[in-house]
Amino acid sequence: MNSTSGEEGTMRLDRLLVFLRFARTRSIAKAMILSGRMRLNSTRITKISCEVGVGDVLTLAYRGEICVARIEKLPDRRLSPSEAERAWSRMA
Repeated sequence: MNSTSGEEGTMRLDRLLVFLRFARTRSIAKAMILSGRMRLNSTRITKISCEVGVGDVLTLAYRGEICVARIEKLPDRRLSPSEAERAWSRMA
């Protein structure tokens, strides 16, 4: 598994979902991905090992809404709740 961050490299989708606080655990992230209701660059994703990089567009159902996020930077750690809130408020 490649765990580089910043503006280069890729990260596993299940790990990214946890780091961005879409999922509390990797098991929950796995269930979200395997549900088949997630897209990466308009392609349906069903593999948890899918690699995500800077510039990719992730579309998923989250808290009853459709969320579309463009990955501008890969995190090197899990965001704090306040960091995650600030990141998502900029997108709104």
